[in-house]
Amino acid sequence: MKPTADEDGIARCAWVTSAADYRAYHDDEWGMPVTDDVRLFEKLCLEGFQSGLSWLTILRKREAFRSAFAGFDLDKVARFNTRSVDRLLKDASIVRHRGKIESTINNARRAAGLREEHGSLRRYFWSFEPDRRPTPDPIPAQTEASKALSKDLKQRGFSFVGPTTAYAFMQAMGLVNDHVAGCAARERCERARADRGALV
Repeated sequence: MKPTADEDGIARCAWVTSAADYRAYHDDEWGMPVTDDVRLFEKLCLEGFQSGLSWLTILRKREAFRSAFAGFDLDKVARFNTRSVDRLLKDASIVRHRGKIESTINNARRAAGLREEHGSLRRYFWSFEPDRRPTPDPIPAQTEASKALSKDLKQRGFSFVGPTTAYAFMQAMGLVNDHVAGCAARERCERARADRGALV
C-alpha cells in the first residue's frame, strides 16, 4: 500500500480525504501514542458511536460529544441516568442512538472498575500493545491483539467493543503504528512511541 500526496505535497495514508480537518487528524493525532485516561476513554466511546458511520462524521461532532458527555470524565458519565439519556436523545449535535448512548454510560461504569483494578486505563490498554512490526499490507480490520482486547472488555461488561472497533482504537491511540511506509507521519509516530517512556 502506497501513500498519496495531496495538493500540499505531503505524503499521507491513502484513506485520508482532502478535508482539512481529516488531514489534521491524520497528521497530528492518528497513531500518536496516547496514555491519558480521559483521551483513551473518549476514543473508546467515539469508536462505539462510529459503528456504521464514517470517522469524519464523528470527528466533526467531537466537540459536541465532549460537551454532551461531560468532557468524557468517566466518573461524571458513570453517574448519568435515564434523564441524561432522554436529554442526549434530544441533542441534535451528536449521534442520537439510544443503544450507543446507553453503552457509553455503561462503559464509563465499567471503566471506573477497570481503573480501580489496574490503577489507570493506560496500564490496562497498553498491556495489549502487540510486538512492533511493519505495517501489514493490506491493513487488517482486526488482529489477534484486538480480538484479545475485545474479548476481555466484553467479559468485563463493556459494549460496542467488537474486535474491529478495538483495532481501530488501537490504531488511533498508537498501540500500533499503521501509517504506511512513506507516509510523512509514520516516523514521527514511531519516535513518539519509542520516547513515551514507562507507562506508570
